[in-house]
Amino acid sequence: MSLVVYLGALVFGMSSVLLLRRPRTAVRNPLTLSTCVAIALGALVFVCAAPATLAAVNDLTGIPNFGAPLTYGMLSAYSCAVLVLLINWRGGPRERVRRMVLRSIAAYGGLVAAIVVLFALAEADTERLTDLDTYYANTPFMREMILLYLVGHSAAMLVMCVVCVKWGREVTGLLRTGLRLILCGALLDVLGFQLAKYTAVVARWSGHDLDFLSTTLAPPMASLAALLCAAGFVLPRLLPPALAQWRGLGDYRRLDPLWSLVKSVSTAPKPSVAWWQLPQDRLQWREVSIHDALLTLAPYFDHRVRERVRDTALSAGRSPHEARLAAEAAMLTDAARRAAAREEPPETAGTYRLHATEVSGTGGLVELAQALHRQPAAAPPTAAGPTTEPEEPHVA
Repeated sequence: MSLVVYLGALVFGMSSVLLLRRPRTAVRNPLTLSTCVAIALGALVFVCAAPATLAAVNDLTGIPNFGAPLTYGMLSAYSCAVLVLLINWRGGPRERVRRMVLRSIAAYGGLVAAIVVLFALAEADTERLTDLDTYYANTPFMREMILLYLVGHSAAMLVMCVVCVKWGREVTGLLRTGLRLILCGALLDVLGFQLAKYTAVVARWSGHDLDFLSTTLAPPMASLAALLCAAGFVLPRLLPPALAQWRGLGDYRRLDPLWSLVKSVSTAPKPSVAWWQLPQDRLQWREVSIHDALLTLAPYFDHRVRERVRDTALSAGRSPHEARLAAEAAMLTDAARRAAAREEPPETAGTYRLHATEVSGTGGLVELAQALHRQPAAAPPTAAGPTTEPEEPHVA
């Protein structure tokens, strides 16, 4: 059981690490910071609740069941962090947000203090690692401590449900999806974990034994609920940049034909590329290097090649844009060949601005790279005389 709980804590905590990949930026962002704190505390709750951890804490302190107030206090801190996260996520005037955050911290700080005091007053000399809630359900002060931590956690989850339902009507897209996941997690926590705990404890009060609800059903329900809540908090924050990195990786690969053609003439300084470097960082360097190479090859542009390929493409029924890309790809291939052979620039060379340099972003370069990829494998056209009058080159 402890291994399963530790694995849950690891998965739960990894999302916090992903959000905190840039600590300096995250610390200045209350939303990111509160998200990381809430998820990290949730992971710590898992760690503290594991029987192996409880036994180690009890042995280390020499106090039977000392792990109980530690776990319950950590769970209360997690409940508070969830409320703080919701407050920061909802936003509003800074003073109002700050006031609500301080009130939440004060309320749950008092709850944690009460848990510690009640445990100190109780007589709980028999160590219980898995069934403490039901075993001490009728013990003075322990009974109140158990009920207090359950009520505090229930309050936070119910508030979360209300906020998710209300706010879910006002937002769309990933934020709504995240809120629905959080709502599912909160409902599963209320119905699967808390209701099972309440039922088992109340059954003990009435002389019945439904301990399996507390020891067998509640723990996995709590784990699943926490993971759903973590996914809901993290999804709207991580999915957009993750998709951007995925698109960056795709563009980086689609630029391969163009980069293979011009990399020998690029003079851009090559940075140290590590395996963990993000795709968008790699893409940015490749884009800069390609633009540098295009400037180097510009004197070798032969407009007769471009015009002939353009006219041929138009005659074949291709659109003006497709014809221009095919013509520029052929002209660039010819220029790269001339530069590699150290030939003199052609007589028709002039200032010409490629479509890829007219548009912002990587889209133009990707289109040029794909036009190069679609070129026939045959050698590039030579600078034979044009069949029509050459048009006036575009001025940069």
